[in-house]
Amino acid sequence: RYCFVFALGYLTVCQITRVYIFDYGQYSADFSGPMMIITQKITSLAFEIHDGMFRKNEDLTPSQRCLAVRRMPSLLEYLSYNCNFMGILAGPLCSYKDYITFIEGRSYQLQQSEANGKEDTKYEQTDPSPNIAVAQKLLICGLSLLFHMTITKTLPVEYNIDDGFRATASWPIRFFYLYVSLMAARPKYYFAWTLADAINNAAGFGFRGYDKNGVTRWDLISNLRIQQIELSTSFKMFLDNWNIQTALWLKRVCYERATFSPTIQTFILSAIWHGVYPGYYLTFLTGVLMTLAARAIRNNIRHYFVESPAVKLCYDVITWMATQLAISYTVVPFVLLSVKPSFTFYSSCYFCLHIASILVLLVLPLKRTQKGSKKHESVQPAWSKKLEEESLLQKNSYSTTNNSFNQKQEITCRYQALKQ
Repeated sequence: RYCFVFALGYLTVCQITRVYIFDYGQYSADFSGPMMIITQKITSLAFEIHDGMFRKNEDLTPSQRCLAVRRMPSLLEYLSYNCNFMGILAGPLCSYKDYITFIEGRSYQLQQSEANGKEDTKYEQTDPSPNIAVAQKLLICGLSLLFHMTITKTLPVEYNIDDGFRATASWPIRFFYLYVSLMAARPKYYFAWTLADAINNAAGFGFRGYDKNGVTRWDLISNLRIQQIELSTSFKMFLDNWNIQTALWLKRVCYERATFSPTIQTFILSAIWHGVYPGYYLTFLTGVLMTLAARAIRNNIRHYFVESPAVKLCYDVITWMATQLAISYTVVPFVLLSVKPSFTFYSSCYFCLHIASILVLLVLPLKRTQKGSKKHESVQPAWSKKLEEESLLQKNSYSTTNNSFNQKQEITCRYQALKQ
């Protein structure tokens, strides 16, 4: 926790310096970007070392056991993990054990899952080529950059608060433009994150085994899934596929360890990590309401619409429209940055989705999410005991030069965590 507070505090000082001294309101590439990634790495490694060396196995969730670091890294290993050239500028975040496994040449020994759900461990002796995955991701980068340079500038988000537009446009037109303008703002993130992923893949990092057809999977540290984002039918589905590695970091260092209101604490931490613009805090506080309301609606009504394929299709279309509108409504302050234009937008919409979310939370019961090691293990009892035995075997034997038996155990554990 000391490491977490210090690293996040230092990052906040950097963010304040960038925003209020250098260039308020400008999206510039400077030292704060790499500092955000390094903060994630430092804090996640600190918790992984704490889990592996200072906590009992029975107090850890299965994913925490798999990622736990059982010995203190050397200075060279620590600096290599934090400052390697592949992810120093734009990430993405990766776990320490995944990185060390890659550096030691063991990243191609990953487990394969069969179509029937049974596990069949196969070890590939030759290094698979990342060329096809890199080429595909570079193509996505090119298309995203082209879209950003041509379409995005013709659909500015700021036009949502234009006085003339608000006075003359009807509500359907305003909501439609809200959706397309925020959709047009996403390709720059697609470009940056996909390029960072391709760079890591080109260096050989990011291999996650083979699918049931024997096709290589290079998505171990991928940061987004574009198709799932654009076709999201729930708030959770969107968040699960957007900035994936940051979401995992928030889950591991905050959500799983929070003693109260984990959703609220996680959104606040996300706002602090992103920076000090007021718009970030408005977005993430709005996100808390949207997430809780969406969860309540889904838990209470979804099961009525999944029996018939036709009814489910209609339900999916409606929830897609609602999700895309809610996401666009939520992230407007994230783009506008300042308080005044953000409140201008929300007041022009009469805070309609804020009010609707509060009403949903007052009317519908909110099912508590199961959190914590004991509850989590009860959800997946089939392999929790196996993980406990493997963790106990690895506790005193994990080292840089693991033997083949321990490597297979670590791979099995890691694969289960990825499935989770």
